[in-house]
Amino acid sequence: MDAKSLTFSFASSGTPEADAAAKRLSRRYGQMPFGQADIVVALGGDGFLLQTLRETMSTGKRVYGMNRGTVGFLMNEYSEDALPGRLAAAVAETIRPLEMETIDDTGAATQALAINEVSLLRQSYQAARLRISVDGKVRLEDLICDGVMVATPAGSTAYNLSAHGPILPLDAPLLALTPVSPFRPRRWRGALLPKTAVVRFEILEERKRPVNAVADHTEVKSVVSVEVKESASHTATLLFDAGHSWSERILAEQFKY
Repeated sequence: MDAKSLTFSFASSGTPEADAAAKRLSRRYGQMPFGQADIVVALGGDGFLLQTLRETMSTGKRVYGMNRGTVGFLMNEYSEDALPGRLAAAVAETIRPLEMETIDDTGAATQALAINEVSLLRQSYQAARLRISVDGKVRLEDLICDGVMVATPAGSTAYNLSAHGPILPLDAPLLALTPVSPFRPRRWRGALLPKTAVVRFEILEERKRPVNAVADHTEVKSVVSVEVKESASHTATLLFDAGHSWSERILAEQFKY
């Protein structure tokens, strides 16, 4: 990328800190309409960056996050200096979201995309009971738990990590299948699946033990079945500083204690 010719659209999460940063950067480097800029600079935290990625999904638009929020694992360090050169040298990572398809207790179907994870969570005080199939074969006949999720490499450091799931390099051809507070089988800690896997969840005793399904910010209540797979058609592109790549962050995160 030629640093001198780059154009930017600075997007704020709406906090005072992010708004002020967007104004300063716009005055210094110019502000293009969202759809016309070479690079969208998202100012906020990880949640706002994910929202920006959803808005630019499959457009080829590159998104560069700078941390002006409370959580910023996916964000680059905030600095207003030499931004064109910094972005010209940035490393691009293309990620694919998950496709979720649900059937609820009325028979209605819902489709949604998730950049981080698709999670199934109990709706009441009753633990969920689930049957899990991978590529048409039942792998776990009866999981009793608070929930379970399928996480992408990009989402492996979010809810998946909090549930003690594995951290995945961004270019790993894998998905993480991670339970949330499993009761039976008590020692099951999840599985690593090839990214081509199609995961199907069937809710057992769905009336007694209702379950909600969530794809990032999209929630479907009282599901009876959920199918999850990596999208073959949708992509999003993230930019990381050359000296602070996603791979380096993943490696460093695994040695924290």
